Order: sequence, then C-alpha cells, then structure tokens
Amino acid sequence: MISLVIPIYNEQGILEILYERIKVASAGWNQDYEVIFIDDGSSDYSLEIIQKLNQKDDRVKAISFSRNFGHQTAVSAGLKYSTGEIIVVMDGDLQDPPEQIINFLEQWQQGYQVVYAIRKKRKEAWYKKLAYYSFYRLLNWMSSVKIPLDSGDFCLLDRTIVDHLNSLPERNRFVRGLRAWIGYKQIGIPYERNARLAGEAKYTFRKLIRLAFDGLINFSYRPLQVFTSLGIIVSLLSFLVAIYYLFAWILDPTVREQLPGYTSIIIAILFLGGVQLISIGILGEYIGRIFDEVKARPLFIISQKIGIDQ
Repeated sequence: MISLVIPIYNEQGILEILYERIKVASAGWNQDYEVIFIDDGSSDYSLEIIQKLNQKDDRVKAISFSRNFGHQTAVSAGLKYSTGEIIVVMDGDLQDPPEQIINFLEQWQQGYQVVYAIRKKRKEAWYKKLAYYSFYRLLNWMSSVKIPLDSGDFCLLDRTIVDHLNSLPERNRFVRGLRAWIGYKQIGIPYERNARLAGEAKYTFRKLIRLAFDGLINFSYRPLQVFTSLGIIVSLLSFLVAIYYLFAWILDPTVREQLPGYTSIIIAILFLGGVQLISIGILGEYIGRIFDEVKARPLFIISQKIGIDQ
C-alpha cells in the first residue's frame, strides 16, 4: 500500500482539486493507497473539507494539530502515522504533481529505497529562485552529509527508511537532510515544479530563513569552525602588527612622537566586536537546539484524528 503524507495549512481552495488529481493519478499505480493530510493548525475550512472527503472515501485520513507546529513537524507526524510499505511525501498546494508519483514507483521497483524529486525549474519570483539556488549550494558545501542539490521534501520513501526516520529523537527536524543521513540506495528524478494553484505561499521569508538555519546547523559544525579559524587569523595578524610597532617604537624615535590613530583603533574595535557578536550568535543557535532537545517536549499535539485509529 502507498501512504501519501500531505501537510496542509489553510488550503481550502485546493483540497478537493488535489483529491481528484490523486484519484486520477492512482489509476496507474496498481496499488491500494491512503491519503494522510496533516492539518498544521489551519484557521480556514480545510479540516471540514477533509471530513467531507473522508465521508465519501475512507482512504482519506487526517491528523489535526492543536496549533501551527511547522511544515517539517507536520511531515514527521504524517510519517509516524503512515501504514503503507511505500510512503510519498508531497506538498498540498499542487506544486508537487501527483502524476509524478508513477515515476517514483518505477525507480522503487528497481530497488531504490529513496526516490526524491530534483527541481530543474521553478515558477517563482527571481529572488526566490536565487535564494533557493544559493542556499542549496551553501548547504552542500557546509554539510558533513551530502544533501542532493535542489531537492525538496517531495519524495518516495521505503518503509525501512520511514522506520529509521521515526526512530530519530531530534526535535529540530530537517527531513530532507535526515533522509540523506540515513543512506541506503537513493536516486533523484528531475521535474518541473509547478506554480501554486491557489492561495498564498505559507512559507514566509522568516520561516524560510529558519528552515535554512535548521539545515545548516543541524548538519554541520563548519560555522563554528569558520569563526574559530577567523579568530586565529585575526589574533595572529594583531600579534604581528603589535610586534611591528614594538620594533618600530624601539628603532625609530619619530614613532614615539606620533599620536595614536583613533580612526584605525575604532575600526579595529568595531570589526572585532562584530566578529565576536556573530560568533556568539552562531554559538547561541547550537546551544538553543541543545536546550530544545533537553526539554524533551513532544514534537506536536494532536487535537483531532480523522480515519486514524492508532
């Protein structure tokens, strides 16, 4: 059986169209399937629409959070409650076309346990394209785990992979990074990411920045290493400059008569202060994540289940 895990947040204008698209696409799968919607604290009529879909098709199921916990948490919840041997994660805005799933299944039948979509083209604003392009390459350079370029959460996962994902205890989750960290046989399939069918994008700039930080910090110590190296270089240069001026003061009497350069002193202080504050900020990101793990709060709170008994 195939489990479709679909996080949603205020998608009342798309849900029925998405259901019909899935229904049509499923004709080529030759597999029974379930659709698990994860309602991430929607304030519109999304949950009511899902309830109506469940009444006419019991393959439609849902988990509703008590509030908005975030996209990656919603994906994790869907994986936890999925029952299929094959799990497909996709967005609920139809930017990830259900018609692509049959291509995933072909690769799964050839022995691949993770099949992920690679976005070869985006129908979005140029600045978003540039931001995504830069982020993935920066992540690939900094990460200790090689996360495929331009790959999102749209993917097929074998049950073995999902069981491993569900066993990971961390709370600040970056699912595509965890997927790569687990390993096994993986392959990417290029596809053209569609424009959103209706409504507005739910990933605000602030949320995208947070997701980028989760990816960079959860899978790399390099930010700490970069500023350690920078600190060593600045200290070494400062030591060499001090030695230079010491010898100049001893050997050249005119140096003793010169007034100190206040501008250069202020610039040096501001530069070092900026480096220190940035370093402390990055260190704080790591400490904050440790704090989250130590608190051991649940990833999410479920207020309602539809069609799910477990």
